[in-house]
Amino acid sequence: MTTTKSNLTQFEQQLVDKAVEAMERAYCKYSNFKVGAAVVCEDGEIVIGANHENASYGATICAERSAMVTALTKGHRKFKMLAIATELEAPCSPCGICRQYLIEFGDYKVILGSSTSDQIIETTTYALLPFAFTPKSLDDHTKESNERSQGAEEKK
Repeated sequence: MTTTKSNLTQFEQQLVDKAVEAMERAYCKYSNFKVGAAVVCEDGEIVIGANHENASYGATICAERSAMVTALTKGHRKFKMLAIATELEAPCSPCGICRQYLIEFGDYKVILGSSTSDQIIETTTYALLPFAFTPKSLDDHTKESNERSQGAEEKK
């Protein structure tokens, strides 16, 4: 849903502000494209991250994954909400790798914001990546594989 920052709750506005602040920690000397993220952990702790580029572009880490990896390293495994901010006027969506990474930890609210405008997009991790491959996909595969193996054994 597209909205404006003033329509967010005070907490959500503060979360977007934290993502904007995190942008200033970005290391983006190749693209000059700053991204900041702030994730709310289940216990309410807010963890920030920024994008960090590398001359070997494949080694670059996006702000979303930077925040999540920091939170995971601190022992968090469940998340309530994530805010992402860039300098673009229109909010910018996470890349495909980040979408896949974020959905690993379930469905939670995602707020896309900007440091240069009040435009906001509110969405969820599941909406960002429909038909996602999730941990449940692996659980379903294991269950089905075991059932097939068991059926083959019974036929012998």
